[in-house]
Amino acid sequence: MNSSDLSGHAVPPSLSDDAFLGGRLRVLQPEKGFRAGIDSVFLAAAVPCSGGDSVFEAGIGPGVAALCLLARNPGVSITGIEVASRYALICEENARRNGLAGRLRVIRADVRDALRKDQAAMPPSGSFAHAMVNPPFFDQARSTPSPHLLKAQAHAFGPDELDLWTRVLHAMLVPRGSVTIVHRADALGQLLDSMQNRFGSIRIAPLFPRRGMAASRVIVQGIKGSKAPLQILPGIVLHDSGNGFTAEAEAVLRDGAAFPLR
Repeated sequence: MNSSDLSGHAVPPSLSDDAFLGGRLRVLQPEKGFRAGIDSVFLAAAVPCSGGDSVFEAGIGPGVAALCLLARNPGVSITGIEVASRYALICEENARRNGLAGRLRVIRADVRDALRKDQAAMPPSGSFAHAMVNPPFFDQARSTPSPHLLKAQAHAFGPDELDLWTRVLHAMLVPRGSVTIVHRADALGQLLDSMQNRFGSIRIAPLFPRRGMAASRVIVQGIKGSKAPLQILPGIVLHDSGNGFTAEAEAVLRDGAAFPLR
């Protein structure tokens, strides 16, 4: 795929054209492979940024989280890193078609190489007020790889990968900068281990599928260099007794409301 495949008005058959934030954003995504959804919208809503701030995203994918954050925060700029060229191209096109290209930069590189000194395209350490990530979810040793290469790349995760990603996010932040991560609830222990001695004032917000059910996802936010204690927040219930979203979830997903953790 090249940029000319995406620049026309017709959507290629391998992509879907999805609405986010109640239709404020129209986002192209691969029909097969990793597809961003609720997790990405809540991730963006939780980042405590304001006008003039710069944000770093590791693994930007098709750009859903980044575009949601930019749509909610007019003065913010984002730099994202993405290893898959197809996703990088789609992300750049999504920024253009939503009028946000001037505030979004995509670097085609591997997060694993972000701290190498010979990577001239990478921003220097300590460049960003905030960082966010929706990291790959599945440990390679415990899951069956997807037959779709892009989805396998997005979800495969070795045992030391989460610590490496957290180290990259920590390096990219200014002192007292914030990191916001959405992850599986059952990976919370591993995530907290990776944040130890790097981030403090950690806030954990569970995302519950329905009232009375265990959380399926957690949003975890910390402050670089802080020594303040950890807090577990009430979180949010996503679905009501039927198949609809709760009013609180609708406000974030459809209306673009923030989901503040501090």
